Amino acid sequence: MVIINSICFPVVRGATVSAQLQYNRRGTIGSERKENQTMRQMHKELLIETRGKGLYALTGYLHEWLRTSGMREGVLTLFVRHTSASLLIQENADTDVQVDLENFLSRLVPEGDPLYQHVQEGPDDMPAHVRAALTQTSLSIPLIAGGLALGTWQGIYLWEHRKAPQRRRVVAPLLGE
Repeated sequence: MVIINSICFPVVRGATVSAQLQYNRRGTIGSERKENQTMRQMHKELLIETRGKGLYALTGYLHEWLRTSGMREGVLTLFVRHTSASLLIQENADTDVQVDLENFLSRLVPEGDPLYQHVQEGPDDMPAHVRAALTQTSLSIPLIAGGLALGTWQGIYLWEHRKAPQRRRVVAPLLGE
Protein backbone atom coordinates (compact mmCIF):
# COMPACT_ATOMS: atom_id res chain seq x y z
CA MET A 1 0.00 0.00 0.00
CA VAL A 2 1.02 3.57 -0.57
CA ILE A 3 0.20 6.41 1.76
CA ILE A 4 -1.27 9.12 -0.45
CA ASN A 5 -2.22 11.89 1.94
CA SER A 6 -3.35 12.73 5.43
CA ILE A 7 -6.50 14.49 6.50
CA CYS A 8 -7.66 16.11 9.73
CA PHE A 9 -10.95 15.52 11.48
CA PRO A 10 -12.34 18.16 13.89
CA VAL A 11 -13.01 16.98 17.45
CA VAL A 12 -14.20 18.61 20.67
CA ARG A 13 -13.09 22.18 21.45
CA GLY A 14 -11.22 22.83 18.23
CA ALA A 15 -8.60 20.10 18.63
CA THR A 16 -7.83 17.94 15.61
CA VAL A 17 -6.81 14.36 15.06
CA SER A 18 -4.81 13.43 11.98
CA ALA A 19 -5.41 10.19 10.11
CA GLN A 20 -3.56 8.84 7.13
CA LEU A 21 -5.55 7.28 4.33
CA GLN A 22 -3.94 4.28 2.68
CA TYR A 23 -4.95 3.34 -0.85
CA ASN A 24 -4.36 -0.02 -2.47
CA ARG A 25 -3.56 -0.57 -6.16
CA ARG A 26 -7.21 -0.30 -7.13
CA GLY A 27 -7.41 3.18 -5.62
CA THR A 28 -9.74 2.18 -2.78
CA ILE A 29 -9.08 2.60 0.91
CA GLY A 30 -7.94 -0.50 2.81
CA SER A 31 -6.31 -3.76 1.94
CA GLU A 32 -7.07 -5.75 -1.16
CA ARG A 33 -9.43 -8.67 -0.70
CA LYS A 34 -9.21 -11.80 -2.80
CA GLU A 35 -12.33 -13.15 -4.47
CA ASN A 36 -14.13 -15.96 -2.59
CA GLN A 37 -12.26 -15.16 0.59
CA THR A 38 -14.50 -15.51 3.63
CA MET A 39 -14.22 -14.07 7.09
CA ARG A 40 -13.57 -16.60 9.84
CA GLN A 41 -14.06 -16.39 13.55
CA MET A 42 -12.37 -18.28 16.36
CA HIS A 43 -11.80 -17.69 20.02
CA LYS A 44 -9.70 -18.80 22.92
CA GLU A 45 -10.02 -18.31 26.64
CA LEU A 46 -6.76 -17.59 28.44
CA LEU A 47 -6.35 -18.60 32.07
CA ILE A 48 -3.79 -16.47 33.87
CA GLU A 49 -2.74 -17.45 37.37
CA THR A 50 -1.41 -14.31 39.03
CA ARG A 51 0.86 -14.01 42.05
CA GLY A 52 -0.80 -10.78 43.24
CA LYS A 53 -0.64 -7.15 42.09
CA GLY A 54 1.25 -6.41 38.92
CA LEU A 55 1.35 -6.70 35.15
CA TYR A 56 1.40 -10.11 33.46
CA ALA A 57 2.59 -10.24 29.84
CA LEU A 58 0.24 -11.84 27.31
CA THR A 59 1.94 -10.73 24.08
CA GLY A 60 4.14 -13.78 23.47
CA TYR A 61 1.31 -16.24 23.98
CA LEU A 62 -0.97 -14.22 21.67
CA HIS A 63 1.70 -14.03 18.95
CA GLU A 64 2.11 -17.82 19.04
CA TRP A 65 -1.64 -18.44 18.90
CA LEU A 66 -2.08 -16.03 15.99
CA ARG A 67 0.82 -17.63 14.13
CA THR A 68 -0.94 -21.01 14.27
CA SER A 69 -4.41 -19.57 13.51
CA GLY A 70 -3.75 -19.20 9.79
CA MET A 71 -5.34 -15.75 9.76
CA ARG A 72 -3.46 -12.91 8.08
CA GLU A 73 -5.79 -9.91 8.45
CA GLY A 74 -8.43 -9.11 11.04
CA VAL A 75 -8.96 -7.96 14.59
CA LEU A 76 -8.27 -9.56 17.94
CA THR A 77 -10.48 -8.51 20.85
CA LEU A 78 -9.49 -9.24 24.43
CA PHE A 79 -11.93 -9.08 27.33
CA VAL A 80 -11.10 -9.77 30.99
CA ARG A 81 -13.99 -11.45 32.80
CA HIS A 82 -13.37 -9.84 36.19
CA THR A 83 -14.12 -6.59 38.01
CA SER A 84 -10.80 -6.27 39.84
CA ALA A 85 -8.34 -6.75 36.98
CA SER A 86 -7.82 -4.96 33.69
CA LEU A 87 -6.03 -5.08 30.34
CA LEU A 88 -3.34 -2.73 29.14
CA ILE A 89 -1.11 -2.02 26.17
CA GLN A 90 2.10 -0.56 27.55
CA GLU A 91 5.86 -0.40 27.10
CA ASN A 92 7.52 -3.80 27.17
CA ALA A 93 11.21 -2.82 27.20
CA ASP A 94 11.78 -1.29 30.63
CA THR A 95 10.18 -2.97 33.66
CA ASP A 96 10.55 0.30 35.60
CA VAL A 97 7.52 1.50 33.62
CA GLN A 98 5.43 -1.25 35.21
CA VAL A 99 6.72 -0.36 38.69
CA ASP A 100 5.96 3.33 38.10
CA LEU A 101 2.44 2.57 36.85
CA GLU A 102 1.71 0.41 39.89
CA ASN A 103 3.11 3.07 42.24
CA PHE A 104 1.10 5.83 40.56
CA LEU A 105 -2.17 3.88 40.69
CA SER A 106 -1.50 2.94 44.36
CA ARG A 107 -1.17 6.63 45.16
CA LEU A 108 -4.24 7.54 43.12
CA VAL A 109 -6.41 4.76 44.59
CA PRO A 110 -5.10 3.96 48.08
CA GLU A 111 -6.13 0.94 50.12
CA GLY A 112 -7.96 1.40 53.40
CA ASP A 113 -9.54 4.73 52.47
CA PRO A 114 -12.44 5.41 54.88
CA LEU A 115 -14.46 6.53 51.85
CA TYR A 116 -15.02 2.88 50.87
CA GLN A 117 -18.12 1.10 52.14
CA HIS A 118 -17.46 -2.18 50.29
CA VAL A 119 -14.90 -3.77 52.61
CA GLN A 120 -16.19 -7.34 53.13
CA GLU A 121 -13.57 -8.87 50.80
CA GLY A 122 -10.57 -7.06 52.28
CA PRO A 123 -8.94 -3.64 52.14
CA ASP A 124 -7.62 -4.17 48.60
CA ASP A 125 -10.95 -5.19 47.02
CA MET A 126 -12.71 -1.85 46.56
CA PRO A 127 -9.51 -0.13 45.37
CA ALA A 128 -9.15 -2.99 42.85
CA HIS A 129 -12.66 -2.26 41.53
CA VAL A 130 -11.83 1.44 41.20
CA ARG A 131 -8.55 0.64 39.42
CA ALA A 132 -10.39 -1.60 36.95
CA ALA A 133 -12.97 1.16 36.37
CA LEU A 134 -10.17 3.67 35.60
CA THR A 135 -8.36 1.36 33.20
CA GLN A 136 -9.66 -1.00 30.49
CA THR A 137 -11.42 -4.34 30.57
CA SER A 138 -11.25 -4.86 26.80
CA LEU A 139 -8.81 -4.18 23.97
CA SER A 140 -9.02 -4.40 20.18
CA ILE A 141 -5.78 -4.98 18.28
CA PRO A 142 -5.54 -5.14 14.48
CA LEU A 143 -4.04 -8.22 12.90
CA ILE A 144 -1.94 -7.28 9.85
CA ALA A 145 0.12 -9.70 7.76
CA GLY A 146 -0.42 -12.40 10.39
CA GLY A 147 0.85 -10.39 13.36
CA LEU A 148 -0.42 -7.98 15.96
CA ALA A 149 -0.13 -4.37 14.80
CA LEU A 150 1.69 -3.28 17.94
CA GLY A 151 4.37 -0.63 18.07
CA THR A 152 8.00 -1.58 18.65
CA TRP A 153 7.87 -1.13 22.41
CA GLN A 154 4.26 -2.15 23.02
CA GLY A 155 3.18 -5.24 24.90
CA ILE A 156 -0.21 -6.54 26.03
CA TYR A 157 -0.71 -7.14 29.74
CA LEU A 158 -3.24 -8.34 32.25
CA TRP A 159 -3.08 -5.93 35.18
CA GLU A 160 -3.90 -7.66 38.45
CA HIS A 161 -5.23 -5.24 41.08
CA ARG A 162 -5.60 -7.65 44.04
CA LYS A 163 -2.79 -8.58 46.47
CA ALA A 164 -3.57 -12.30 46.67
CA PRO A 165 -2.99 -14.76 43.82
CA GLN A 166 -5.98 -14.98 41.47
CA ARG A 167 -7.12 -17.07 38.51
CA ARG A 168 -8.08 -14.63 35.75
CA ARG A 169 -9.89 -15.44 32.52
CA VAL A 170 -9.45 -13.42 29.36
CA VAL A 171 -11.69 -14.17 26.38
CA ALA A 172 -9.93 -13.67 23.03
CA PRO A 173 -12.24 -13.67 19.95
CA LEU A 174 -10.46 -13.36 16.60
CA LEU A 175 -12.23 -12.26 13.44
CA GLY A 176 -10.42 -12.22 10.13
CA GLU A 177 -9.22 -14.00 7.07
